[in-house]
Amino acid sequence: MTSYLRPTALSDALSALAEGGRTIVAGGTDFYPARVGRPLDENILDVTAIEGLRAIENKDDHYLIGATATWTDLIRADLPDWFRAMKLAAREVGGVQIQNAGTIVGNVCNASPAADGAPGLFALDASVRLASVSGERDLPIADFILGNRQTARKADEMVIGLRIPKCGNNAKGAFLKLGARKYLVISIVMVSAILEKGMDGNVDRCRIAVGSCSAVASRLLSLEADLTGKPADATLVDIVTADHLATLSPIGDVRGSADYRRDAALTLVRRALAELTE
Repeated sequence: MTSYLRPTALSDALSALAEGGRTIVAGGTDFYPARVGRPLDENILDVTAIEGLRAIENKDDHYLIGATATWTDLIRADLPDWFRAMKLAAREVGGVQIQNAGTIVGNVCNASPAADGAPGLFALDASVRLASVSGERDLPIADFILGNRQTARKADEMVIGLRIPKCGNNAKGAFLKLGARKYLVISIVMVSAILEKGMDGNVDRCRIAVGSCSAVASRLLSLEADLTGKPADATLVDIVTADHLATLSPIGDVRGSADYRRDAALTLVRRALAELTE
């Protein structure tokens, strides 16, 4: 017989996970559609009633997005301009009903190659905070998402939040998504970029991540290195070459061929930089 738990204290949730055999559910926007047409035979741990996990908090050197904070919460939150990429991504997650229920942490834990939030979180150097009865640990998001539907979360752990280091005051963010239509669509390619400009007008730091072109969202580290120190103006676009995207490994499917995805990614990266240097 299956069981359903909805604790109000984190300690009770972690104790239940320590006993084993629990599937964590928050918004359920991926969980339930994946089980249409068959009986629900899992022991459920509903974490939506746990106090304090829905907040988006401004800490000393970072922001903390709680485990049950929704996409709508992110859209409505008073956040600096460099969160714009994540806010734009939030508006691309299904319809408003999905944004109201679905959580940012759930999107990360689902670990889909087409997860709308992943490129922005990679570009923001986010880390994932996990908790168990043994304590807490933080993992860089690149070490947490291991592959398609694969994460480093242990069976007795729960992701309790996402830690986002603060960017400089002049940092700007961009997010672009290519799909078969404008709304309610799985992405063909996504690009998120964060640009920080120095006092001299040159690029102090630029972080660029591409989604839907690999099993896990991928940072373009060689391009980031080549952009650093260059004038933060329209000429940045000319620096980007196909070689900078060589680390991507897109697949071909019904939404587009691998070659199409690679070419589209190159175009979106250039467009993101053009937007950030307007």
